[in-house]
Amino acid sequence: MTANEAILLLSGGLDSATVAGFLRRDGRTVHALSFDYGQRHQSELDYARAVARAMGVASHRILKIDLGGLGGSALTDAALAVPETGLGEGIPITYVPARNTVFLSYALALAEVLGVADIYVGVNSQDYSGYPDCRPAFIDAFNRLAAVATKLGVEGAAPQIHAPLQQMRKAEIIRAGLDAGVDYSITRSCYQLDAAGRSCGRCDACRLRLAAFAELGIADPAPYR
Repeated sequence: MTANEAILLLSGGLDSATVAGFLRRDGRTVHALSFDYGQRHQSELDYARAVARAMGVASHRILKIDLGGLGGSALTDAALAVPETGLGEGIPITYVPARNTVFLSYALALAEVLGVADIYVGVNSQDYSGYPDCRPAFIDAFNRLAAVATKLGVEGAAPQIHAPLQQMRKAEIIRAGLDAGVDYSITRSCYQLDAAGRSCGRCDACRLRLAAFAELGIADPAPYR
């Protein structure tokens, strides 16, 4: 196993870019993994590429899978509207069924291929109240899965899933990322980016992001329409 190497699930959003900043600060060799999964906001992959370049990752894979073919989410089905009225109760329609389970399964496979011990994901406390696959219980369960579902795990060296932002609020994440040298102008969180890369300012992801920057008294460097 290569102790200095790490796999990072990279979306081009604020959270995964922050984790990339932490790993760069700590001198880790990063293998970034992104997904073209049928999302309506395909341009997020452009920002994933920009973050990967800025962070100097060792490799960046973009894998094509088809969660969009299953539907069930406003992020993959154009017939479902992305909510613009603010955060509500329950699991929102922007939840993509089993997305992080699928993504982490691919990351686990890559960890076996590369012999990497650590997998990082940018889930956090402001997400897991709505999305079940962002909760601490999910990360704990996936670590148990890794121990029994992989060759490395059976041999006693299962890759570990790390969620360093898990208990942090959005404003705390941004502050920590700025301290780690993250350039948030190359990240996007919006579910409805326009062709010019401008965020809508109305979807849940935009609202969380804007509120966090406002709490810090800092202007969000990403453009809004």
